[in-house]
Amino acid sequence: MVGLIGRKLGMTQIFSEDGAAVPVTAIEVESSVVIQKKTGENDGYDAVQLGYGHAKSKHVTAALQGHFKKADKGFFRILREFRTDTANYEVGQELKADVFKVGDYVDVVGITKGKGFAGVIKRHGFSGGRATHGSMFHRAPGSIGASAYPSRVFKGKKLPGHMGNVRKTVQNLMIHSVRHERNMILVKGAVPGSKNGFVLIKQAIKIKS
Repeated sequence: MVGLIGRKLGMTQIFSEDGAAVPVTAIEVESSVVIQKKTGENDGYDAVQLGYGHAKSKHVTAALQGHFKKADKGFFRILREFRTDTANYEVGQELKADVFKVGDYVDVVGITKGKGFAGVIKRHGFSGGRATHGSMFHRAPGSIGASAYPSRVFKGKKLPGHMGNVRKTVQNLMIHSVRHERNMILVKGAVPGSKNGFVLIKQAIKIKS
């Protein structure tokens, strides 16, 4: 089953029939257009390439313009692939919110919010040193390795650095409702990224039992 490309609108809450408040994320899913079908014979794997978010020609390279013209649906800002059987899809086909139904479980992929440069306490949750008695050790990372041997810092050491702005997948989120008239779906829970950020919505690979 192919997924969709969407735009995160933000979070809100909806009250269920029993009165419980359910936190949901609203995702706008305007039509995703099938730009290319990739097959095992030609490309070594089966996938559907989707375009999302219409763009002006001046913002699209000449090479991509030629690629998009095969589908004859205009130019797009986002181009992504979804691994799936291509038998049920045709170039130029439009996929809308009805790809999913209420109760389906999906994996949502997005780029997390960037936090800039952060120290070890904010970035990794270090406890830090004591705040009194002139310790002079408060928010520093502390010792990071030996000197004579191995005379280097091992890769993966938790140190200060750029926090956030990475690709992240949140798994097993339930589709709470589908608003066809507004091209919008409501997903139970939070998804990565800031408002107006693009996300990929895929069928869940492994459903929690």
